[in-house]
Amino acid sequence: MPTFKTLLSLCALTLSVALPLKSLAQTPIADSPSESVQASAMSEGEVRRIDKENGKITLRHGELKNLEMPPMTMVFVVRDPALLDTVKVGDKVLFVAISENKQLIVTTLQLAK
Repeated sequence: MPTFKTLLSLCALTLSVALPLKSLAQTPIADSPSESVQASAMSEGEVRRIDKENGKITLRHGELKNLEMPPMTMVFVVRDPALLDTVKVGDKVLFVAISENKQLIVTTLQLAK
């Protein structure tokens, strides 16, 4: 039967191997990115169409680095439909889009300065 010292040594050895490996694991993307993540995920775009009835916006955008997506024009769902009242077709905007439940969602939308 193993002694207490043997068990303690095995536990210490296991932790010394397991803890460094944990730091190499990727952190999953949160459902609600923090402000610092959102700030780094800001992308430039131009409003092409607004569909208030369905809570959608069509944006011609540059590269979406956080989604690894090249420039294109596409339709996004808007998390807060009130954001659609802050812009009009033709406006240059800064926005954050995330992928959630196989849907691209605009979480932040503001006029570009």
